[in-house]
Amino acid sequence: MNDEIRSEITLCVNGKIQALEVDNRRTLLDAVRGDLGLTGPKKGCDHGQCGACTVLLDRRRVVSCLTLAVAAEGADVTTIEGLADGDMLAPIQSAFVRLDSYQCGFCTSGQICSAVAVLSEHARGWPSAVTANISPDLPIPDLDADEVRERMSGNLCRCGAYPAIVRAVLQTSARNAVPQ
Repeated sequence: MNDEIRSEITLCVNGKIQALEVDNRRTLLDAVRGDLGLTGPKKGCDHGQCGACTVLLDRRRVVSCLTLAVAAEGADVTTIEGLADGDMLAPIQSAFVRLDSYQCGFCTSGQICSAVAVLSEHARGWPSAVTANISPDLPIPDLDADEVRERMSGNLCRCGAYPAIVRAVLQTSARNAVPQ
């Protein structure tokens, strides 16, 4: 392969610095799965429509199948594998398990990474398309089921676990276990 289409990049993946040489056309999903062996993010549609590949890039969710690895140069990448603290699951992970918010499990890693971002976005006061009042003078409204459904709408679940996913996000929010 021609050196002109390859780049050396450095990513901080789940708290660990990773130096990679990648084809400039390689997606972040393929780099994370193929080069780093982290199989949590899934290749579902490969078109950015299903959310199974969702990861956090500098604490903001992205569909990694549409993000070039070279575009993530120097960024912090968090996958499902990086959310737990050793054997201690993150609060949203525990809620997913406790409330059976998954069935086949294929979409679960993307759902959970997206839920982490939802909780963080809401805590920062970022409105969604269904936020009733976005006045900066008012307190942040409580997260409700409509907000969660809207904010999680980029993540599909073929098994239909949506009601349990919404409950998991709401319970985690109510317990103030919001990642900053």
